[in-house]
Amino acid sequence: MSKRQVLLSIFTAIFVASVSGTVVSSSDSDADHTIRFSFLGSPEDEDYDGALVFKQYVESRSNGRVEVEIYPSGQFCSNERECIEGLQTGVLQVFILSAGSLGSIFGPGQVLDLPYTFRDDAVAECVLDGSIIADLRRTILDSNMPIRLMTVSNTGGWRNFASTDAQIRSPTDINGRKFRTISAPVQQELVRQLGGNPTPIAWSEVYTALATGVVEGTKNGIQDIVSMKLHEQIKFVTLDGHSYMGGLWWFSEKSWQELQPDIQRIVYDGFQELKIVTRGLIKRREIDAYREFEESGGTLYVPTAKEKIQFREAAAGMRDWYVEQYGSEWLIKLDAAIAVCESQIDVLYENAASN
Repeated sequence: MSKRQVLLSIFTAIFVASVSGTVVSSSDSDADHTIRFSFLGSPEDEDYDGALVFKQYVESRSNGRVEVEIYPSGQFCSNERECIEGLQTGVLQVFILSAGSLGSIFGPGQVLDLPYTFRDDAVAECVLDGSIIADLRRTILDSNMPIRLMTVSNTGGWRNFASTDAQIRSPTDINGRKFRTISAPVQQELVRQLGGNPTPIAWSEVYTALATGVVEGTKNGIQDIVSMKLHEQIKFVTLDGHSYMGGLWWFSEKSWQELQPDIQRIVYDGFQELKIVTRGLIKRREIDAYREFEESGGTLYVPTAKEKIQFREAAAGMRDWYVEQYGSEWLIKLDAAIAVCESQIDVLYENAASN
């Protein structure tokens, strides 16, 4: 396939997706394998752009031996449990879980979602490309859960505290207030330790919950807030960045073993392309999302260094909570991985700054 044909195929796929918002697939395919690619987010999410890049890469590099069908917005399976079951049986090939939702299949994996763990994107991405993810992949497979972790992307930036009626400047501002969380225990416990009332609510119901006062705030990245029109209700966002929203992409192990070795490599490489796109795209889209939020009357607040320390200290008990629930093995692994990554990144900076 020529470069011109590849580009034309990408533009065609994006056009079809933007018009229909439904399944993107090839017709009359003679492919040897079909990869059904499902996620619960909408075609406006960075995950969809990553899916398009994955599709283009795998189909073109396999010379048509693999067809990729993309099912956004829960079109193939409507919730995480159904999707995971689809992966296990091989009916579905690809699905994404957020780091927070990892607890639904492996409780100790919530270590990746402990608050105020990563100092910045560089450290988070270094850790999530490293040995702890390889260990997680092996652990899940060894547990006889037939799903294979392929890569970790970014699926929403960083979680921040956002509210409908008052700015949050310190942990005491959370006390007694109702915050929407995902169902993950680690996310609920954070709100609880900060004195708030965690309220698990499905993503599709968050707008209504905010509008009706069921909750007074939520914990999301700015891109997700704006893309779901939550800023029509949310007027204050505090950029505390308590959680990096890693997206863990899984492949059906049954389907993986049916692929020839050369196709397995193409699929693996396709996931790396997806990772690059989603990590970069969310950073770009946040620029527009911040601007749109402020233009709609919203207020952004960046905590001072002293206030950030207050948030970290207020959430310090999360480490003890985690150890009580899941033991210390994975926390030790995470701490070691962070130390290595921070050191490597600091050395790179020192070299660049001194030359």
